[in-house]
Amino acid sequence: MAAEARLVLAGGGHSHALLLRMWAMARGGGSRRPAAQITLVSRRSTALYSGMVPGLVAGLYDEPTCAIDLRRLCLLANATFVQAEITGLDPQARELQLEGRPSLRWDWLSLDVGAETIDTEHAAVAVKPLEPFLRWCAQQKQGSLRIRGGGAAAVEVALALRGRGLQPELLLRGNALHLGSAAANRLGERLLEGAGISVERNSPEDAAADLACTGSRGPRWLAASGLACDAQGRVLTEASLRVQGQPRLFASGDCGVIADHPRPPSGVWAVRCAPTLAHNLAAAVAGRPLRPWRPQRWALQLLGDGGSLMRQPQAVAFWGPWAFGPSPLLWRWKQALDRRFMERFSQLQAMTPSGPDAMACRGCAAKLAASPLQDALARNGLSGGTPASAEDAAVIGSMPDGSLLLQSVDGFPALVADAWLNARLTTLHACSDLWACGARVENVQAVVTLPELAAPVQADLLSDTLAGIQSVLKPLGARLIGGHTLEARDSQNQQEPVGSGLSLVLSVNGRAIAGPWGKGPLRPGDGLLLSRPIGSGVLFAAAMAGAAAPQWIDAALIQMQQSQAQLVELLARHGCRACTDVTGFGLLGHLGEMLAASPDACRVTLKAAAIPALPGALALLEQGWASSLAPSNASALVLLGERVQLQGPASAAQQALLIDPQTCGPLLAAIPADQCDAALGALQQAGFLQAAVIGRVHP
Repeated sequence: MAAEARLVLAGGGHSHALLLRMWAMARGGGSRRPAAQITLVSRRSTALYSGMVPGLVAGLYDEPTCAIDLRRLCLLANATFVQAEITGLDPQARELQLEGRPSLRWDWLSLDVGAETIDTEHAAVAVKPLEPFLRWCAQQKQGSLRIRGGGAAAVEVALALRGRGLQPELLLRGNALHLGSAAANRLGERLLEGAGISVERNSPEDAAADLACTGSRGPRWLAASGLACDAQGRVLTEASLRVQGQPRLFASGDCGVIADHPRPPSGVWAVRCAPTLAHNLAAAVAGRPLRPWRPQRWALQLLGDGGSLMRQPQAVAFWGPWAFGPSPLLWRWKQALDRRFMERFSQLQAMTPSGPDAMACRGCAAKLAASPLQDALARNGLSGGTPASAEDAAVIGSMPDGSLLLQSVDGFPALVADAWLNARLTTLHACSDLWACGARVENVQAVVTLPELAAPVQADLLSDTLAGIQSVLKPLGARLIGGHTLEARDSQNQQEPVGSGLSLVLSVNGRAIAGPWGKGPLRPGDGLLLSRPIGSGVLFAAAMAGAAAPQWIDAALIQMQQSQAQLVELLARHGCRACTDVTGFGLLGHLGEMLAASPDACRVTLKAAAIPALPGALALLEQGWASSLAPSNASALVLLGERVQLQGPASAAQQALLIDPQTCGPLLAAIPADQCDAALGALQQAGFLQAAVIGRVHP
């Protein structure tokens, strides 16, 4: 059944992560899942589990151990992941405002956007949000530092930094700690004294500090949106977690508080409320009654002491008026609870077949393999029966001033479920055909295929897609001049990714400002310059099975969104003679096209070690991961030993990288030998820091 509404989860906090896990486990059954298109918006692709952050600061864990992969979680829950910073909320227009991209419209909205540290005026950095704090921690190697705060978070952070070998000092506004009870305060004092952490009591409010750990408040844009908030800027809700006066809006985690049952910000409450939130979101969308959630009076707190070089870590336990510890047994108990929580996410399995029935790759890896393409072209007398003789773009006319007009077409099924980002990537990919020919892009037409959804949701997806296209064209001074829309039939299968029915094809037109360059001929002495790393095919193939580290996908998407338009003038200035973009047939396949357009005597030497790879690509290839298009691309390996020689040893993974299909891949340009160094320097100065000369052409 087509989704009738758009449910947006704003923020990647614990309650949202847990309800996505519930929906991932309910896929196929659907009884607990809202009848809506679900989108998660988060500034990061991972969410750190707050219970393990002190251990991370102390050096007891690494970051991947403490991180929930939100992008993978969305894939498993058949939800769309949008990575963006939230800057505001318009409840009347039902829009979530995002930095650097259009606002996101919603029918139902759930907020779990975390919190910010209060009173940061006289501190160099605040403990919340966590990302700047963790970067600051990584830079602190030794020496003393001053922490303002006296609550549980301040004490635990101070102990964690002490465990790393630093010498923290705690600055208290009053005379005592604020750990929730007299017993907890006494135990906290003993922990600090035992760790050699000094305490400055009744510290002046304007005393300088290195770190502020002084309690938290909701992000300032929440109160600015007109929502009912308490004195700390936390959104006031009913017992059902629905925001007061906002029937379509819910809030949980550190940014929300039940007006009649206030509790301090804590990951415990976010975890405990998740089942109620999941039930009520599904009920609200379906028009059913909501159920109340009443948080328990006291929550168990387990605080680690960070350990030291001399002994194993210990922990203390606070529960209401009681305090226990410190004890290594409490630390082991805390570790077991934390690891059990993280296993709830890491042990989720993708509902996709493996082996020969594995889900096919998307993006440019979804293109037709070379063999059937060559066969069809040969039957119709096109391009001599081989795609190697076809250029990236066709010359379709000329202007009175003699400039040539070029046209190309490109597109594929959605690589990512985020319609705006997918359109941006597809447009950059399509434009690279013209850039590879030495042309600038002037106008574009689009064919957009949308999944079967309710009309308002389709309008949202189409609007996001058009905005993504425009985000590329406007900086180029190019225009979207028309197009066509289609609806994919039977595309909303619960077993398929949420973007399965979304695809975009673009006809791109432009004018040659250099050349125009063909794929050949290559000339002896030319150097082969690759504008940036490759490896996107294997990365996204592995990501579909949850095998790619989230930071690898983050790095790939950052590179793929970098426009290569400026390379046309840079390459022309340094005498570019031939060029192509590296896309679905892989580096070796497209190099084969350049050789096919060159004299038979031409040979190429490739330096395998010089070919840059995206982070994680070689590691995944070594593990046996590959794009579903890679086996057909392997036919290009026949070039090795014939017209292409590898200089130096090349591992199996480096050879597999040669046939990995690319989306938004690099340009491969032939540059005169005496210009290679200057061209490489120009590209690196322009921001293509991993550009490399990867080979030479020989007679």
